[in-house]
Amino acid sequence: MSWSDLRVCRSRSATGDLVVRFGVAVLDAYLEFLVVRSRPNTILAVAYDLKVFFTVVAKPPDQVRPADVLAFITAQRTGRGGEHGVLQPVNPGGESAGVSGATVRRRLSVVSGFFAFLQARGDVPANPVPRGLPTRRERSRPRQGVPLVRVPRRLPRILSPAEVDALTAALRTHRDRAMVAAMVLGGLRRCEVLGLRLEDLRFGERRVFIAEGKGGHQRLIPVSPRFFTEVSAYLDAERPADPGTDRVFVVLQGPRRGMQLSADGLDEILDGARRRAGLARGTCHQLRHTCLTQLRKAGMTLEAVQAQAGHASIESTRIYLHLGDDWLASQYRRAAEAIDAQALAAYPAVAGSR
Repeated sequence: MSWSDLRVCRSRSATGDLVVRFGVAVLDAYLEFLVVRSRPNTILAVAYDLKVFFTVVAKPPDQVRPADVLAFITAQRTGRGGEHGVLQPVNPGGESAGVSGATVRRRLSVVSGFFAFLQARGDVPANPVPRGLPTRRERSRPRQGVPLVRVPRRLPRILSPAEVDALTAALRTHRDRAMVAAMVLGGLRRCEVLGLRLEDLRFGERRVFIAEGKGGHQRLIPVSPRFFTEVSAYLDAERPADPGTDRVFVVLQGPRRGMQLSADGLDEILDGARRRAGLARGTCHQLRHTCLTQLRKAGMTLEAVQAQAGHASIESTRIYLHLGDDWLASQYRRAAEAIDAQALAAYPAVAGSR
């Protein structure tokens, strides 16, 4: 078997769940380990990242060294391998010929998790993925090394109210408008929208129970009455009477009618609506960002936005302080007015001394 020619195989279990395998015992053992803690799509993404790593490194796990990991970073960021694992600079224009830094960091996280699993089993003596590059302060701060990959923080894009209205008007069914409303008015993730079951809808309370949130976390959150109006119309007039699933959102036409709507299906719906509305943006994640930004701008506390979003750490929520520019502007104006008041109070004393 060649480690540079791994193949990811997908199949379905007897219960219809996605099964991802390589046909390589050590890799398949790790994927099986992830089943109880990750979503099927996450496992598929992990498998792909492992395939990319071993295609570049072309070595079995017990022969991978830190130098191979550094060479992998080079190959990913620049499109060319580094000699003896030495990090190479990007091209003179500053643009990388490879994938983004965020993608490299994610793949390193996947690879590190895989080798941590092998180390725990006793298959390898140590994890070959360095925690970071050492600095002169390594002795006093052993865990404060330089990150292997630096990723600049970029503010996520959001839609304006006019763009949200245009996108909503371009949707053709109550089902589609309900799904968009869940994201842009409730802040749900795409996987959370598609994972909703009929029993998760609390019509009387105007709340939604997220049973399969990110990381397996559950939460009960309020959602706008507009969502419940659309989902009620969808359940009454559009959803098949005998669907093959208890998921709320299902396919309405074709051979898969009544089956659970897929992530690709939802993306296709949004792509068509964006084209009809003439919009350049409007992905599922941008709709979620739009919701959470507007909630923060409307005065919701950061802790409340964190609970609505389902963020495990409030650090993930702080981005909406910067997206909600009214908050920053109000803070600046308050500080500037205080400075101006101090200057005016001191001015007569300065004038009198002359």
